[in-house]
Amino acid sequence: MGSTRPYPAGDPGQDSAGSPPEGQLRQVRRLRLVGTAGVVSRAREFARVALHDWGWLPAATAEQRASAEDALLVVSELVTNACLHAGGPEELRLGHGPKLLRVEVLDRGLGVPALASTRRAGRPGGHGMFIVERLCLDWGVVRETGATGKTVWAELAAPPACDDGRE
Repeated sequence: MGSTRPYPAGDPGQDSAGSPPEGQLRQVRRLRLVGTAGVVSRAREFARVALHDWGWLPAATAEQRASAEDALLVVSELVTNACLHAGGPEELRLGHGPKLLRVEVLDRGLGVPALASTRRAGRPGGHGMFIVERLCLDWGVVRETGATGKTVWAELAAPPACDDGRE
């Protein structure tokens, strides 16, 4: 389902910056990553803390555990892609809503992530966006007019039991 749309398919309620409609996300957390070492592990730990605060962790069921692991993997893949292909990430944003988790990675790269056509099963590299595509409801890229860089976003479904009202 991946796209370069600024919003998920079939969602007419998005604003021009590609953000979900107000009310869809209860809280957004931001982590600046410019000039820091170990950005992938730092981003994963930041995401792990957020998932704990939002009730995804500790997971009470296998479904909740899988959802949390999927979210952490998507964070890792998007931050790694920014490191490998865009000169490093500038910021990680996590948005929590009753039905979804939105992951956004901002970078200054000019390229657009795409599903690699040269990937080989069982070989390292070239699988990142396939993983994101497989685990997420949707993903895309937003470019700000007149600005260098982009935001790569992905949205994952929250397990039903995680909507406990905590923020």
